[in-house]
Formats: sequence, structure tokens, C-alpha cells
Amino acid sequence: MRIFIILKTIQMKTLKLITSLLTISAIIGCASCSTDDSIITPVTPVAVTPVDTSAADLGITTVPTSLGTDYTSNFISYTSVSTPNGGSIHIVAQNLITNEQIVRCRGILEHYLKNYPGSTYGADKSAVANKMADNGAVLTLLNGQDDGSNNVQVNGQPLFQNEIQVEGQSWYTNQNYEHRDAAYEEILHLVHDYGIGINGPNTLPGALPAYQTEIRAAQDNADNGFAIWPVGGNAGGVQGWYNELTAENSLSQEYLASLIDSYYGLWGAWSDANEPISATHGMWGLYVAKTRSEIITEDPTGQGLLNNKFFHPYITYNARIDSNFSGTFSLKYDAGIKYSNHSRYLKDITLLGANNTNVHVNELDNDITGNIGSNTIIFDGNYSEYSVNTTSEVTTVTDNTANRNGSNILINVEKLQFTDQTIDL
Repeated sequence: MRIFIILKTIQMKTLKLITSLLTISAIIGCASCSTDDSIITPVTPVAVTPVDTSAADLGITTVPTSLGTDYTSNFISYTSVSTPNGGSIHIVAQNLITNEQIVRCRGILEHYLKNYPGSTYGADKSAVANKMADNGAVLTLLNGQDDGSNNVQVNGQPLFQNEIQVEGQSWYTNQNYEHRDAAYEEILHLVHDYGIGINGPNTLPGALPAYQTEIRAAQDNADNGFAIWPVGGNAGGVQGWYNELTAENSLSQEYLASLIDSYYGLWGAWSDANEPISATHGMWGLYVAKTRSEIITEDPTGQGLLNNKFFHPYITYNARIDSNFSGTFSLKYDAGIKYSNHSRYLKDITLLGANNTNVHVNELDNDITGNIGSNTIIFDGNYSEYSVNTTSEVTTVTDNTANRNGSNILINVEKLQFTDQTIDL
């Protein structure tokens, strides 16, 4: 659920409200213009003639008339994720949403639905994807921000323009929390509500009731005493928000979103001088763990939802780096690079535009496609410590030292930079 909480400043050490007024936008779910994502009213799946978007630029086309006038009159762009049963999970976007924002949102949805071999609940996610199509899942990408000014009312999970970051774009590189990256949260709500399934009232049938039982148990553990989530749930506005979630049966959705956001590094760069707790907590200070390592020690029950259960440990979609980005894009974690708290979990990227752009690889097996500028890939060892092979304009660079730079497939790249030398391809 998304709400805007206008509160007095929360003094998180004492969990009490202090007297000086401060407006803080705590974006935690959804509730202004599309159907509230935490109160699920069973609806007939949207009957849509399958639309072939493969030939359209980036897989984006106009909104099909078969989706209905509510969508064709309010949205101009359409894409979808096809499901094994022949259905579709629909994504519609208003006119201010960029194509790159649309592609990224589709990528995140595909990431959540990508099979995770060897995992307990995610080895075959067909049932989840099929259930989403059967339940009529629609992701609505809306102009502006969740301040009540966009009054479109349609069935769907809303996500707003001003909270969709694109890798390499300034909101992303600066980790601008005024435009915080809410796409992972809101698209997770779509998958959770329409696919995995929620136990209890106001819900749709789900495909993974056993996993939801585990999620519910972790949420019950987290909010028992409000020491894990939501921190401060017995104080002021936080308590009111928690009571609202309870009435809506959306506690498990919001808890899981807080957990996953920290798991993928989305809060690693957050800090707020008015909230001392921001140094260690995630999701606006409401979740006890800020980083993946903190989840292990501070929310071990939540960690149990992650260990080979459903969610990949790294990002599986190919991230398209904004065409305006220049310099070095870091996939390697660097405490001095804010966005690397998140980019460290990227595996595959495509550079856009014409700027000369470098990429510093991480320990994963990266696939990197260059742009029309000059691109250099940066490694962390001497040239002699790597195996380099080029075949048909595709270069494979394998680090012979374990857990450092992995095996990398490089396309349209001009140079390789090692610690002792740089070579031309």
C-alpha cells in the first residue's frame, strides 16, 4: 500500500513525536489514484486479445482496444509479459512515462517471474505467472507522483513516474530519495497480490499458499514488539499506518517489500540528518535492516524467506544504462559510489547513447554490450590473471582468481583495463 504520511519529525531513538513540525514524504505503498494495491477486490480477468509487441520498438505499442476504454482513454503505451498459459500480464503507461521507464518496469516484473533453479518455490514460476494472468494483473504507470493530483481510477497496481528510476539516470546515480526507486516495491506487490497470493480476507487466489504461510510467519515475527518491522509501530503516525494495514490485510505485502528492498540494496545510500536511525535502517527507517548483510543478523526469520526460496540473489534483467551517462558505471560495490549499493547486484547491462563509457565489473558473470562511443571494461587484477578470448567480435574475459571478476561476455567493447595494463580489442 502507498500512503503519504505527514508527521511531526519522528525521533526514532525514543519512538516519540517531537514538537517541531516537519513534513516528510514517507512513501510506503500505494493509495491515491489507481485501485488500492492492498485491498484486493476480486475482478474478472481482463479479456484481451494477445498483442504481439515483438516487432514494436522496445516491445512497446499502443494500448489495445480489447483492454477496454478505461485503459485506452487514460494510457497511451502498452507492453506485456506473456505467461505460459497463453495469457498476459499487462503494463499500461501514461504519456509522461519514458520508454526506458517502461522497459525497466517490464524487466523487474520479468526478474521476479524468472525461474530460479534449485529454489524451493521458484524453480518453476509458471503457476505464479499464470495465476497473475488469470487474476487480471495490470501494472499502471502513472504521470507525476502519488500526491492525489492524478485521479485516474482503474483496476491495477499503480506506480508513478517520479518514482521510477532508470540505471545511469541522475535520480539513480545520485540515489535521490525524493524520487526513490519504488519500482521494486510496487511490482513486487503486483506479483504478491495477484500471483503468490495472500492468505486472509480481501485477496485473490494465489499459486503459492505454502510460501505465503512462511511470509506471514516472518511478518508476525517482525511486528511482534515492533523491533524488526515496522520499527516504532507503537508510536504516533506509524501506529496509525500499521492499524490501517491490519484492517486491509496488507501487513505481509508491506513487510516483504521492506525486506526485498534492503535485499537488493535500495536503501544502502539512504540517510536523513533528522532521523538518526537512518544510518542502520531501511524503508524510511521502518525496517531494521538496511543492507543484505544486516538482514542476516537483524532479521534471521526474514532471511529464511530468501535462502533459495523464490527471489534470485542478483538482478536477472539486462539493465539499459541511460544514454546521458558518461564516465565509469560501477557494477562493483564502492562505498564512495552511492548507487553501487544497488548496482552491485546487477549482472547484465547494455550501454546506450554515444558517450564514452567505462564499466567496472563485479564478481558476477557479467554480459556487457557497449554503445557507439568508446567503452573500456575495468578489472581488478593483472592481465596475466585472466583468460581472454575473442571469437566473432564477442570477447570472453574469465578471471582465474575465484570470487573476484567472474566470467564476462563483452560485445562492442573497445578496451580492457587491468591493474597493470590496458589492451585494445
